[in-house]
Amino acid sequence: MSRAYSTDRARTLLLFLGLVAALLATCIAALSVGRYGLSVGDILGFLASRAKLAAPDQARDDLLRNILVDIRLPRILAAAVIGAALSVAGAAYQSVFRNPLASPGLLGALGGASFGAALALILGLSWIAVQGFAFAGGIGAVALGVGVAGLFGEASTITLILGGMISGAFFTAALSILKYAADPYDQLPAIVYWLMGSLAAIGLTQILWTAPLMLAGMAALALLGRPLDALAMGEDEARGLGVPVAALRYGAIAAATFISALSVSLAGMIGWIGLFAPHFARLMVGPGNARLLPASALVGAIFLIAADTLARSLTRTEIPIGIITELLGIPAFILVLRRARKGWM
Repeated sequence: MSRAYSTDRARTLLLFLGLVAALLATCIAALSVGRYGLSVGDILGFLASRAKLAAPDQARDDLLRNILVDIRLPRILAAAVIGAALSVAGAAYQSVFRNPLASPGLLGALGGASFGAALALILGLSWIAVQGFAFAGGIGAVALGVGVAGLFGEASTITLILGGMISGAFFTAALSILKYAADPYDQLPAIVYWLMGSLAAIGLTQILWTAPLMLAGMAALALLGRPLDALAMGEDEARGLGVPVAALRYGAIAAATFISALSVSLAGMIGWIGLFAPHFARLMVGPGNARLLPASALVGAIFLIAADTLARSLTRTEIPIGIITELLGIPAFILVLRRARKGWM
């Protein structure tokens, strides 16, 4: 038994080391790829120059700094944090609702965030205000869904899902009203573009402000890993093990909603990743949330960095990243359906 446990731990460690190595390789590839292609040697040379380990060529050093630090690095960091956050949120939702098809939009967060951003765009507010309205809309939509579920007594999994459906439908309808009322030559294209998702407008300052908040939310969910495993066995079993079911459910929903709303407020609508990235991670490390949540974060970060690199490199004009994630998510969703048919966990 001890040998089997040691073998399992060694296998898990190797898998995580492999995911970390894949993440680093993806970051290096993303730094290299673009309209101005760079080699690994160029990147290493720039780092050596900045560390005073090599004599700098000032003109080339300034060019590389502009490309690597000012343009590509913020997008890579944003893609890593947002991809990780959406994937962890998706894994948490799937555990809380014991549903392999659950995703961050289940309780209406995406619909609420879309409505908030569209409202700010119609009001002609700044980009920072658009992000703030999107965040508030996502939080408000989930609060509405939970409130509707509470109308039927103690909220259960089924009533929470129904409340989320009602909230999502309401904010989707409200978004349609805003799109109908928007100026078709100015405001409507901006709303549509935001709904397709993009990392182009995210700066390093925004990442430095929001990344710690999202990392804190992901860490909180990771700490809830073992209680979520107990909840997955059923509410009665979890209570028998001393798990406060209601507090755990609402705490996990709150943390997952928080990081989802922050992600959507930064990058717009990026679908699918919160649905299928946890399933890929589950295939590698199993259903235990103590392992699944960190693995989901790494898988999501790798996927979104790769998707953003494709979005800005495939054509002369940048493709909205939401289109790329949807196209890549179709075959992944087929795998999810096959797994759901055979039984989950």
